[in-house]
Amino acid sequence: MSNVLKTYTKEELLKKYKSQRNVAIIQGFVIFLMVLLAIFSTIENGISFQTFLPLFFVPMEFVMLFEMKKIKKELALRK
Repeated sequence: MSNVLKTYTKEELLKKYKSQRNVAIIQGFVIFLMVLLAIFSTIENGISFQTFLPLFFVPMEFVMLFEMKKIKKELALRK
């Protein structure tokens, strides 16, 4: 991926970083709400699919954060 990032201009990288940061924040908040819902659902109804639903979205958040880290590193190299 690092090679792909080198094809972007600095302005494009900044725009991509800001948009991914915003998406990561929103996605993190949604995952937090899903965890709360899963906890309350498990307490009320026992274990169901809803209990494990947040586990499917957590890896996407980690991939997003890892990609943001790469973008930030590429921006630091260009200064």
